[in-house]
Amino acid sequence: MSWTYDYSNDMTELSQLTELLHLDRGEQAQYARVLERFPMRISPYYLSLADPADPDDPIGRMCIPSLTELQQEGSFDTSGEAQNTRLPGVQHKYRQTVLLLSTNQCAMYCRYCFRKRLVGLTADELNHRVDDAVAYIREHTEVNNVLISGGDALMNPDAILERYLRELTAIPHLDFLRFGSRVPVTLPQRIYEDNELLDLFRTYGKVKPIYVVTHFNHPREITDESLRSVRALQDCGVQFRNQTVLLRGVNDDPQTLGTLLSGLTSFGVNPYYIFQCRPVTGVKGRFQVPLLEGIRITAEARDMQNGFGKSVRYAMSHHRGKIEILGCLTGSSDRNTTVFKFQQARNDTDASTLFTRPLLPTDTWLDDDLNSF
Repeated sequence: MSWTYDYSNDMTELSQLTELLHLDRGEQAQYARVLERFPMRISPYYLSLADPADPDDPIGRMCIPSLTELQQEGSFDTSGEAQNTRLPGVQHKYRQTVLLLSTNQCAMYCRYCFRKRLVGLTADELNHRVDDAVAYIREHTEVNNVLISGGDALMNPDAILERYLRELTAIPHLDFLRFGSRVPVTLPQRIYEDNELLDLFRTYGKVKPIYVVTHFNHPREITDESLRSVRALQDCGVQFRNQTVLLRGVNDDPQTLGTLLSGLTSFGVNPYYIFQCRPVTGVKGRFQVPLLEGIRITAEARDMQNGFGKSVRYAMSHHRGKIEILGCLTGSSDRNTTVFKFQQARNDTDASTLFTRPLLPTDTWLDDDLNSF
């Protein structure tokens, strides 16, 4: 029988938040506005990792709503997803990769989510017709991999996951599949308790390589439970990569970030990217770290790593492409002149291009003006 989950145990309601944070009437009214705009979902497992009594707790910061989410600055589409959508739920920004938005559900609604416009709210942007998505991918032979995302791809029912796996592994020009999921971190039982899910990955992983791109942000998220979920999938032949988001108050010091990266490599989850937090509405003012500070933090954390850990890249997902933040020039008159490189580009003319930009200590993002660099 497929694994099932009792959502009634999740924290989703204002009354639960009131009890957790001991909110008075005035605070309840303010938090009600937050939850109306950005829903809350916290699994009991993930909440057990937090200390709600500590306002500076890094785990709580990622899962417990904040009144700062009512701030209006920022954007709901910071990397041009709308302009890269070819069919409902089918994005094609980079030549070799198609991204499928398969669900708007997650086991836990991260407060820094870059798809706050979507998660837990609307199904308008999702891929409802797998046949159409598969047909698009079949027609575009330049595509060699597909990223199944959401929401959280592993929150799909097993029948839906089987459909994606069956259809996509049968496409000759695809080299591998990727699933974007924070489930190993936020609800690991969903993986290791579901033998049907594991059988699916074991079976289709023999046809094409399968990767799970997961999302550990803090060393305390590395638990016996999360390790068990990772190892269950690794035993099925699944390979792991990790994308960490650099977050104010969570991992914005070299020791914390370095400990996280070394912990991941020790159990076969290779650090892939450290992403600059995006200037999302409801996120920008609370979680973004200035770029110059981020360069120092990530460089010092990388210096703590072995060879695998040192391969991690500090990058941002920009309208124009995936841009690596290489570091500041030394010996220049302006020591804040920073070097960037397009690791992936929406336009071929930008591919692998290096460019520089002087940064202010307060800068957290590059201008969205496509002609500005």
